[in-house]
Amino acid sequence: MSGIALVRKPGPRISEGIVTHIEREPVDYERALAQHDAYVAALAGSGWRPVYVPPADELPDAPFVEDTLVVSGRLAVLTRPGAAGRRPEVEAVAQAVREAGLTAVRIARPGTLDGGDVLQANATVYVGRSARTNDEGIAQLAALLPERRIVPVDMSGVLHLKSAVTALPDGTLIGDPGRVDLPDLLVPPEEPGAHVVPLGGDRVLLAASAPKTATLLERRGFIVTSVDISEFERLEGCVTCLSVLVPD
Repeated sequence: MSGIALVRKPGPRISEGIVTHIEREPVDYERALAQHDAYVAALAGSGWRPVYVPPADELPDAPFVEDTLVVSGRLAVLTRPGAAGRRPEVEAVAQAVREAGLTAVRIARPGTLDGGDVLQANATVYVGRSARTNDEGIAQLAALLPERRIVPVDMSGVLHLKSAVTALPDGTLIGDPGRVDLPDLLVPPEEPGAHVVPLGGDRVLLAASAPKTATLLERRGFIVTSVDISEFERLEGCVTCLSVLVPD
């Protein structure tokens, strides 16, 4: 599989990003830049062509581009983030998806939807009910994706659904059963192991902070690429947050 990877470089105010369920820690901007470059290089090394959304230095959470967009086929659903301060991130993303040839539609007021709450697994789309995503946002997403099965998911103690569970290439859900109300989860040995980006075929991307999970997945036949995103993890970020993959 190949296509484009929408990404956005962190700005110098990244340390001011929102944190909700963890204690705030200092973020090293230069190190975050280097880690972001390595992350993008890992995507490119797996066949994804990086497309950079223009930087937004005044928006600390802008590198978490996943929250602004949900892509299904050639349809790009531009979100309405639950945190009002993040809504200005969407416009530059809208321009980028139009330039990529996608059809863009929007979540509208009073709906709120963060892309980090949307987990696509084959024909099913799981959507987390969170402080950032409300029932109206979920209903609008269902109306925009009538060909998909939309499953609302209750969760606790995490910012987004994909902070607690993601999907492996074979459709297996991997995550923390104490955080989400989903059956038959593969439970990773570390918390960051719940965050997996399928790269195509049997390849997956995983944070370097989950080495035991990497071993577990390799034993299940997956090819694992690990990247250090520690500066983003200080802001409740994970490997899924930093890109939106759009297959050709």
